[in-house]
Amino acid sequence: MTGTTPTAWQQRIETLLHALADARRDAAAAQAREVALLAEAVEIAQAMAQDAGGPTSVADIPIRSLAAQIGAAARVSDRTVQKHMSDAVVLVEKFPATFAAWAAGDVSRGHVRVVVDAGVAIDDDAARAVFEDAALEVARRETPGRLKPAARVLAARLHPVSLQERHTAAATKREVWVRDLDDGMAELIAILPAAIAHGIRDRLDQYARRVIDARGALTGGGASAVDTRPTDARRISEVRADVFADLLLTGHATPETTNDAIPAGEAIIARVQVTVPVLTTLGHDDTPAELIGKGPIDTATALRFAGTATGWDRVLTHPVTGTVLAIDRYRPSDHLKRTLRVRDEHCRFPGCRIPTYRSDIDHTTAREHDGPTELTNLAHLCRRHHTLKHHSAWRVRQTPDGILHWTSPTGREYPDHPARTLTFTTERTDALRLAPDVGSSDGADPPTF
Repeated sequence: MTGTTPTAWQQRIETLLHALADARRDAAAAQAREVALLAEAVEIAQAMAQDAGGPTSVADIPIRSLAAQIGAAARVSDRTVQKHMSDAVVLVEKFPATFAAWAAGDVSRGHVRVVVDAGVAIDDDAARAVFEDAALEVARRETPGRLKPAARVLAARLHPVSLQERHTAAATKREVWVRDLDDGMAELIAILPAAIAHGIRDRLDQYARRVIDARGALTGGGASAVDTRPTDARRISEVRADVFADLLLTGHATPETTNDAIPAGEAIIARVQVTVPVLTTLGHDDTPAELIGKGPIDTATALRFAGTATGWDRVLTHPVTGTVLAIDRYRPSDHLKRTLRVRDEHCRFPGCRIPTYRSDIDHTTAREHDGPTELTNLAHLCRRHHTLKHHSAWRVRQTPDGILHWTSPTGREYPDHPARTLTFTTERTDALRLAPDVGSSDGADPPTF
């Protein structure tokens, strides 16, 4: 297609996008149809068991038999089929709106899995319906990755048992164990409070990136002829694992691990971002705090962080939409940057979750086009999407509520909402969260789809 005009390319791309959208919609409908059939299979097996009227010890034989028939026909393990049959019933009966959205092609299998995983612990039908409606509103415009922390926060606010109580019980399951792998390797696995685990990962990332940066500087500047050190060809994941081992075994990253990039004993502080509702800090409410981008955390941990922080931001949000309106601090410093960091939480290109501390602050309307340096004209973009904005036909405009309206080269618009607005609760949600008759589940494993 040499010599094709830009308009012709755009038409071809637009046709491709329509075809992909139709294909995904058809695939979602087919997947939902399969789930509906598996739920129907459970109904058939239960009716067969009731008609048979045999001893309770063999009451599940009809469902086993039917699972075996389905498995044989589909060349899938009958145990896997039986698990999927059980999961199908949970989705169809407890999450009808999510199932309908999937069947209509509005959401994907990944969205469905996130909604069910987060909401399956809510036993009260009315409360679960409120959660489902709120989660689906987010799912229709966000990726499953962005939906997950929002759905977890929404579910926590509707759970009948406070997060602090559940965290206290869960914390008794802290554990570290080793699982042997092949080729002389092993996995070291730890169950820890979420804020601690993500803090550890962040500290390892900081060490590993400094090692990689130092290696790049050495290579770019040209190594000395007398430098006999072997070339470090490790990937960042390998460096991260080596730093992890050295920190645990020696208390600091050794030169052998870091290529002399990190002096022994130099402290690198882990970074986590936590939001705590003001009424929770005052003890007047039990709305859970949130580990940004991950989900709810217990109040005690959040308050401990707040008490030891050198400073903390006070965030004013819109009473209806949750949009960040303003932010201040007792000792103001880099006010606008902090406001943006709280509002954005991650790169603001649709679907991207690169955190703000690894992103650039970009003028939505460029400075050379008289774009002002103010909240409504700034947003975090990771380097990949910052480059895409300036070197492709993608365009973006920002509205006063912080929504970025991205326009693709073919003219499609994709709004990206500030993360703070995704989990904002309504009065109805709060009323149900505080209702005394809302039940909880027994903690069974969530369904998989």
